[in-house]
Amino acid sequence: MWEGTGEGELRKALTPIARDLRNDPTEAEKHLWHILRSKSMGVKFRRQAVIGRYIVDFVCYEKKLVIEVDGGQHCQNQKDVIRDEWLRGQGFEVVRFWNNEVLENLDGVFEKIEEYLEPPPIPSPQGGG
Repeated sequence: MWEGTGEGELRKALTPIARDLRNDPTEAEKHLWHILRSKSMGVKFRRQAVIGRYIVDFVCYEKKLVIEVDGGQHCQNQKDVIRDEWLRGQGFEVVRFWNNEVLENLDGVFEKIEEYLEPPPIPSPQGGG
């Protein structure tokens, strides 16, 4: 579908689609966006952002974290596997939540996101002295 398309042309084609998705979010995306904006996380998230040839639900560029909120159409979807591999190859961590997880356990989803945003622990020096 996007074969032979330059990066600038691709972005130009995807930007209106991303804008439409921002203007018509799912219920789960609305709830998660509300919490990503209102909680003091110390980082900025963008929603429906273009990364390469893909549009991701939420991204924190500073932490290179992509968050996807999926419905049943994503169950065992090979395109998602390829997409996630490509995003990881670009240095992004990809976290997926099901719609019902977000709608039924928003606090748990938020806690999981916080875990991904925490800096890794500094290893203690070996051997002491």
